[in-house]
Formats: sequence, C-alpha cells, structure tokens
Amino acid sequence: MSWPDLAQVAGLTLAITLAVGGTAMLLLWALRRSSLIVQVLILVAAALMSVVLSIIGASSLMYISEHDLTVALNVAAISSVVSLALAATLGTVVVRNARSLSRAARLIGAGERVDAVGRQSGAELTALARELVATSAKLAESKDRERRIEESRRELVAWIAHDLRTPLAGIMSMAEALEDEVAGDPQRYHRQMREQVSRLSAMVDDLFELSKIDSGALRLRLEEISLYDVISDSVADLRPISQGRDIRIESDLGGEVFVRADPRELSRAVSNLLLNAIQHTPPGTPITVSASVVDGRASIAVIDAGGGIDEEDLIRVFDPGWRGEAARTPQPASPSTTHPSRSSGAGLGLAIVRGIAAAHQGEVTVRNVPGGCRFDLILPRASEPETSFA
Repeated sequence: MSWPDLAQVAGLTLAITLAVGGTAMLLLWALRRSSLIVQVLILVAAALMSVVLSIIGASSLMYISEHDLTVALNVAAISSVVSLALAATLGTVVVRNARSLSRAARLIGAGERVDAVGRQSGAELTALARELVATSAKLAESKDRERRIEESRRELVAWIAHDLRTPLAGIMSMAEALEDEVAGDPQRYHRQMREQVSRLSAMVDDLFELSKIDSGALRLRLEEISLYDVISDSVADLRPISQGRDIRIESDLGGEVFVRADPRELSRAVSNLLLNAIQHTPPGTPITVSASVVDGRASIAVIDAGGGIDEEDLIRVFDPGWRGEAARTPQPASPSTTHPSRSSGAGLGLAIVRGIAAAHQGEVTVRNVPGGCRFDLILPRASEPETSFA
C-alpha cells in the first residue's frame, strides 16, 4: 500500500473512531446514573463499532471481492456479539461485588460490625473489602470504648454527687448544732468539720488534676530524679495513714536508677498506688513496693493482698470513677486521721496515675497475683549513669 493510500485509510479510521467515541461519551454522560453494566456495554460496543465501521470504510477504498467483505463483516459481527456477552458477564460480576461492598458499607454506617465481605474479583476490590472489614473492627472497638467511657462518666457523676452530699450534709448538721448551741462537745464538732472539709478539698483536687490530664493541660517540669528517693519519700509520707500495715520496699537494682520526670506528679502517682493498696488491703497484711529495670525502663511495682480484681474488671481499673469494692476488701481510713495525701475516695486515683504515666511517655499496668494484685508503673530511664546507693 502506498503512503497516500495508507494516509487515506488512517484518516478515515480516525474520523470514524472519533465520531463513535464522541457518541459513546454523550451516551455515557446521559446515562451516568445508570448501572455499571450498561456503561461497560456502551464502552465495549463503542470499541467494537469503531472497528467494524473502520473495516467497512477501508473496504470501500480497496478493491476486494464482495465475498471477502461479507466474511470480514461476519467475523466482526460474531466477535462483537461474543465480546458484548463477555463484557456483560464481567460487568455482572463487578456489579455484584460492588453491591456486596455497598451492603457492607451500609451495615457499617448502621453501627453493625462486618467481619467478612465475601470474595471479590480484582485486587482493588479485594483491598477495598479488607479496608471495610478493618474499618468496621476499628469502629466497633471505638464504639465499645465510648460505651465504657460513657458508663464510667455516669458512674463518676453519681458517685461524686453521693460523695459530695455526705460530707456536706454532715457539715450542715454540725453547723446547725453549733449555731443552736446544742452541741455537747463543740471542739469535737469543729474537728469533724475540718476533717470533712479536708475530704472535700481532696476530692476537688483530684477532679482538678483529672481535668488537666484529660484536657492536655498538665504541664510537667522534668528533671532527673532518683527512683529510690521517690519511693522512699512516698512510703514515708503515707506511714501515718497506713494503719499499722507493713509497707516493705524491695529492690533488685544494682545501682540507683534515675528517671526524667516531674517530681511532684511522679510522687503523686506512686502515692495514689500506695493509697489504693492501703484502702484495699486487710489489716495485718503487707504491702510491697519494688523497683526494677524491665527492658531498659524503670519500673515501680506496688503489690497488695486485697484479694485481687475480677478478670472482667481489669480493663476498667483505670477508668475514672471505677471502684473495686465488689472484688476487693476495702478498708476505709480512720475518720480521725487527716493527711494531705489522703485519697478523696472518689475512684479517681488510678485514673490520675494512668494520666501521669502517659504524660511521662510511660504506662501503668495491673494484673492479679496470688492473694492480691500488682500495679506496675513503667517509665523511661534518664541517660545519667548509675551510681551506688548511699
């Protein structure tokens, strides 16, 4: 074929293809909300039509027999029908998979968990199905976490209201008795009112600390401090309210370990763990505070003998407002004992410990041990080299 003839055939083919393609684009735009099968069939039909019309147009420019043209057209027609059937089959499979994905998305949107979408054709649809399943699992976990948080919040509000009402009612009644001059021992009434006010102050302090942690407003003043000093100071500080319990300090450290932490906040976290042990440990049983290095991080463990915690409640231990009276043996502090480190009893101490640990890039864990439970406060170590204990 000469170059002029080839250029003529190419121009005719291009014109036919552009005309058919433009018509297909108009149809696709008009049927843009139709089924995917229809759109696939339009695309395949447009491709086949451009081929068939190009063959007919080229044949008119060539000197071929009528028999040869008929054979070519029959072959093109049969191929077109088979191709359209295959395209319809493929489109049906794709539409079925798309509908299964849409159904899974609707279920996820309705709040249901989807564990499987079904086998998909094509790597893209398979990846999309996996993403939907993973998203469903994350949403279910988030929903469960939100439900626990909401339950914890409702319990916290109820307990705080009860804990506030009790001392306020006592203060009110004692104030009225003093005002009416019917109090037999005014000094005792004054002392009890001061104790109730101290309890309310501790509760407000815990609420304020927890609000700073939850809002991200807790500001740490980091410095390198001795882990052993923090433990010994906290134990000494709580001796007056330990009610004779034996608080032991154990350490398997070969040298003093330093952590980079806020001394006040870290002492508060350790004191809260000790207060929790004191409140839930029967008299006459020891409380052990141990220090160790675990996987390169400093660890403070508080082990009590309070009978342990129900396994299903372990995940709730650090929720604000959670109390373990049903699972452990609470021992209320003596009403005659007042101390600035005393717990408010509102179930906020362990939640504060978790927040302080997280603020220090650490963590706090709990697990049951024979006769009680063990809390581990784990913190990153400072870079300062170890020195021997004094």
